Amino acid sequence: MKPLAEKLRPQNLDEFFGQRHLLDEDCPLRQGLEKGQLHSMILWGPSGTGKTTLARIIAGYVEGHFAQISAVLDGVKELRAVIEDAKKFQNIGQKTVLFVDEIHRFNKAQQDGFLPHIESGLITLIGATTENPSFELNRALLSRMSVYVLKVLSAEELAQILQRALAHEGLEAMDGEARALVIKVSGGDARRLINIVEQVALAKLAVLDKVSMGVLLQEKINAFDKGGDIFYQQLSAFHKSVRGSSPDGALYWMARMLVAGCDTKTIARRLLAIASEDIGNADPRALEITLNAWQIFERVGAKEGNRAIAQAAVYCAVAPKSNAIYKAFNQAMSAARESSDLAVPKHLCNAPTGLMDELGYGEGYRYAHDEVDGFAKGQSYFPKEMGEQIYYEPVDRGLEIKISDKLKQLRSEK
Repeated sequence: MKPLAEKLRPQNLDEFFGQRHLLDEDCPLRQGLEKGQLHSMILWGPSGTGKTTLARIIAGYVEGHFAQISAVLDGVKELRAVIEDAKKFQNIGQKTVLFVDEIHRFNKAQQDGFLPHIESGLITLIGATTENPSFELNRALLSRMSVYVLKVLSAEELAQILQRALAHEGLEAMDGEARALVIKVSGGDARRLINIVEQVALAKLAVLDKVSMGVLLQEKINAFDKGGDIFYQQLSAFHKSVRGSSPDGALYWMARMLVAGCDTKTIARRLLAIASEDIGNADPRALEITLNAWQIFERVGAKEGNRAIAQAAVYCAVAPKSNAIYKAFNQAMSAARESSDLAVPKHLCNAPTGLMDELGYGEGYRYAHDEVDGFAKGQSYFPKEMGEQIYYEPVDRGLEIKISDKLKQLRSEK
């Protein structure tokens, strides 16, 4: 027996709900399809936005063979079989449209396997992914495909899908509050919404109101995937809240991740990165406090330990901010790559052997502790070809105010 979601699957674009930014009459994708002009593409969007359905509908606009594989269940063997079939269909003048669900789960080598067949025109590839293609797909493959972003369905669009599902199951008696609850719990996921309706039909509830639906649904399943794009966006929101000195925003996004099942250590790791990247020497205590909070979490567990991480998050949020170290290190790395063939100046070299001593290694080096104020005025610490460089520019916030004053004094004496 087919699941309800399969029974209700739209068969054409007129039956398809949502994604009007791609499928309205004046949109290039819609116009191209109606002219039979199909190209390889990636459909990127959250679960339940219609990626698989849209791929099947798109394939229907072009006469030819439609094949489907899943990167979760299938591998090289199944892909080879599709390619062999595609060659047979090509011999009789038919195109092959290959739909690959969860395409991001193929490794880089497997993704490379599509390239020659896309370039030769043997297949038109439609890939579906919930993950950001920029991170999960080979550049070579991505450059040969258009990326279309599918959006989370709106409440109005979900209401239309809900009405269709309820009508199919004879559940039109569901009241407005119950419908609103179903839409809220579905979280923009049409498949989840339809599955809920199917559960309601199986439960054979006598009354379809908010109370009975609340008992059936219990509580919302949060949209959270620890390895997915939603997770990274929430983590990004947390990072930006701390960077933007919003302790309230930081606590909210931390709580959102924890409620959804995120490992607290993931948040602690990001907080340590923030303490270095966004606070730096403006308040070096941020690193210490964050590390201490992590140790507390390890010793007392999540219930009390989460509060320690939250304390560190608030401290980092209200701490003075500086990305001077972050910028300086990036500049130094860039300079190092460009000047990797320059020799270490002899005065900065060690002379552990007699021969190296005879060759002048270490000659001219001035031991800072023997100098006035522990500073060897005028000594260079860069290859001669580069001259002295300045990467670290402290900001006028927190401890870096004092660091800046000290550096101005030292640099003026060189």
